[in-house]
Amino acid sequence: MASSGAGERLEGSLLEVLGTDAAGMAGLSGHWQEQILRADLVAAPRRLLADLELWRGGAPEPQLLASDRPAELLPRLQQALAEGARVVLLASGDPLWFGIGRLLLQHLPAERIRFHPAPTSLQLAFARLGRPWQDASWISLHGRDPEPLAARLQQRPAALAVLTDPARGGAAEVRRILGASGLEAAYQFWLGERLGHPAERLQRLAPADPLPQDLHPLHLVLLIAVQPAVPPPEALPLFGIPDGLWMQHPDQPGLMTKREVRVQLLADLELPVSGVLWDIGAGVGSVGLEALRLRPGLALWAVERRAGAAALIGANADRLGVRPAAVLEGEAPAALAQLPDPDRVLIGGGGRDRREVLQAVLDRLRPGGVVVLPLATLEALAQLRPQLEQAGLRVGITQIQAWRGAPLAEGTRLAPLNPVLVLKGARPATG
Repeated sequence: MASSGAGERLEGSLLEVLGTDAAGMAGLSGHWQEQILRADLVAAPRRLLADLELWRGGAPEPQLLASDRPAELLPRLQQALAEGARVVLLASGDPLWFGIGRLLLQHLPAERIRFHPAPTSLQLAFARLGRPWQDASWISLHGRDPEPLAARLQQRPAALAVLTDPARGGAAEVRRILGASGLEAAYQFWLGERLGHPAERLQRLAPADPLPQDLHPLHLVLLIAVQPAVPPPEALPLFGIPDGLWMQHPDQPGLMTKREVRVQLLADLELPVSGVLWDIGAGVGSVGLEALRLRPGLALWAVERRAGAAALIGANADRLGVRPAAVLEGEAPAALAQLPDPDRVLIGGGGRDRREVLQAVLDRLRPGGVVVLPLATLEALAQLRPQLEQAGLRVGITQIQAWRGAPLAEGTRLAPLNPVLVLKGARPATG
C-alpha cells in the first residue's frame, strides 16, 4: 500500500491536487509537468485551460476539465477515481487555504486525495515586500460583506492582508473602507497583482493615487501600519480629529476613544475657559488634548498607568500644537494626590478600583465641577450612578451609538461601532 506521513492510504487511484501561482504551468517543476502529461484527466480553472491546451500541443491526452463548476467537476472526479485513472487537479496557491480543498474533502474520501500546496498569494506578497509576516492578520472578502474588515481595522492590526473579491469592488472597496474608518494616514496601501507570474506587480499607492486602469482581477491588498505623518497643527480640525492621525501604543493599537465618542465627551465636559482638567486613564491623550485645542486656557493633568504613556501623549500633544500641564505615569487614585483640585474630570478605562477613583474625584471636585465617565457595561452604570447621586451631583446618562458608512456592492451600509454609555455628574455651584 502507498503511504505518507499522514497515515496509510488505500490502494488505487489518487487525486493529486497541485497548487500553482499566477505563472500557471510555467511555474511548475519539470517533475509536475511530466506528471500532468502522463495524467488521464487534468482539471483546472478556466483561466488555465487555454495555457494547458497550448502546452499539451494537440495531444489527445490528458483530457482537460474546467474546475470552476463543482456540480460538473465532482461527478467526473469520482468516476475517474473509481476507474483507477491518473487525475491531477490544478488549484491556486494552497488548495486548503480558501481553496477548492474543502469542497473536495466534503465529497471525496480523504485517503484518495493528496495535496501539494504552492505558496499562497499572501506569502508571496510579504516575500516581495521583504517583511516578516508572523504578526500579520488576514481577512477574506470573497463573497462576503465588508463589515468585518471595518471592524478589524478598528483593532489596528500591525499588518493586514485583504483577499479581495473583484466582483464586489476589489481593491477599490478596501480603499473606501479604509477611508471611511479614518485610517488612511495610519496604513501603507500595497497592491499585489498576479503574484508569481513573470508580469507580477507590487506597488504602494498613496491615498490620492488612482488605482491602475489595467488592474488585474488576481490581486490582493496589504495594509501595513505606520506612524501617521505629522501634519501642521493648523491643518487639523479644531476637534474630532480622525482616529488614524493619533499615535498609538504599539502593544494595544486601536485602544483609544473613537472620534464620534470623543466629540460627545467634549460636549458633556462643558469645558470652561480656564481651570483644571483631569484626564484619568488618558490612553493616548485624545480627549484631553482636543480639550486644550478648544480651551487653550485649561490646565490639563493626564494620568495613565501604562509605561511610556508620558512620551506618547507628549508626542500627540506636539502634533496638535498643545501643551498639557503634566502627564503622570501612575495608578489612580494614588497618583491624584499630587494634582491640583479639578474643575472638570474625565474618568476613562475600567478596572475594579473605579469606585475608589470616583470617590477620590468627588472628594476633590470643585463647586460647579463636572465629572464624565464613558462606560462599556450596564453593570458599571448601575454601580457608579448611585455614588454620584449620594454625593449630591446632578446626574445625566447618555448612550452613544455611532455607525460608519462602508461600501456594499453599489451602495453603502452602516457598520456599527461599539455603543458607549456616558455617565455625567455636575456639582452645583455655591454662592
